[in-house]
Amino acid sequence: MKLKSHFKFSPKQRNGIFLLLVLIVTLQCIYVFVDFTSNELRIDSNELKQFQAEIDTLKTLEIEKRKPKRYPFNPNFITDYKGYTLGMSNAEIDRLLLFREQEQWINSAKQFQQVTHVSDSLLAVISPYFKFPEWITNPKPKQNYESKLFTKTPQSEADKLDLNKATAQQLQKVYGVGEKLSERILEYRTKNKGFIAIIELEEVYGLSPETIEEINKAFNVKTPRAIKKIKLNTATRDQLVTIQYIDYEIAHNIIEQRILREGFNSFEELTKVKDFPIKKIEIIKLYLALN
Repeated sequence: MKLKSHFKFSPKQRNGIFLLLVLIVTLQCIYVFVDFTSNELRIDSNELKQFQAEIDTLKTLEIEKRKPKRYPFNPNFITDYKGYTLGMSNAEIDRLLLFREQEQWINSAKQFQQVTHVSDSLLAVISPYFKFPEWITNPKPKQNYESKLFTKTPQSEADKLDLNKATAQQLQKVYGVGEKLSERILEYRTKNKGFIAIIELEEVYGLSPETIEEINKAFNVKTPRAIKKIKLNTATRDQLVTIQYIDYEIAHNIIEQRILREGFNSFEELTKVKDFPIKKIEIIKLYLALN
C-alpha cells in the first residue's frame, strides 16, 4: 500500500511558502530592533526666537556687506551712473550736468541742492560724502593786492628803493613776491654780503623772469657790494676760476680763444668760447673788466 506524501508541493506552492517565511522573519526583526515608543519633541519658544533673531541679524549684515561702499567724492564730477547709484532722478542729474556744461562749479551742499533740486532727505544721506577742494573748504585769506603799489607803474631811479637795504615787508609788496621768496632774497643777500646788480636775482631759487622784472620796477642796487674785477684780457686761469660758473676747462678755453683773437674786444665774444655758459653771461660780466 502506497502512502501519499502530504509534504509534496508544487513549485508555485514552494515559492509562496518561502515568501511567507521571509515576511515573518522581517516582521520579527522590525519588532525586535525598532523602538515604537513615541518621544514628543519639546520646543523652547524663547530659544527659537533668539535663534531667529540671530539669523535675521546675520542676513542684515550680509545685505549691508553686499551694498556698494561710498567714498568721498566731488559732486561736480557726478556721472549719470554715479547719480543713479546715489538715488538721484534723471531730471536732477540733467540739471547738474547742464550747470557744469556752463563752466560753473558747485562749492557747497546747499548750492548742490539749489542746482539739482534734490530732496532734503536725499541730501542728508549723500552730502556727508561730498569732498570739495582744499581751497574751497579752507580758503586762505585774500591778499590785499591794492597794497602792492610798486607794480602799478615803474618807479623813477630816484624813487626806487635800495635792494641791499630792503626789508621782507617791502619786498612782499611786489606782485609775485610772497613770504618764502622774500626770505630767499634776503638769505642770498646775507650770504653774498649784498647784491652787485639786480641781475643777481636770477640766482635766487623760485624767482621767475616776470617777477624779477616787477622787482626791478621798484628796486635797484644803490649800494652794491665792493668787488675787485678781473681783467679779461690778462687774467690767468687761476684768476678766472674764482668767478662763478667758470671752471678750469672753461678758463682754459677762454685763454685759448683770447690768444687766437689777440684779446677780447667785448664781453659778447665770450659766447664764442667752447662750453661757455651763455645763459649766465650777465652774471659773469659783473666780475670782469675788458682792460
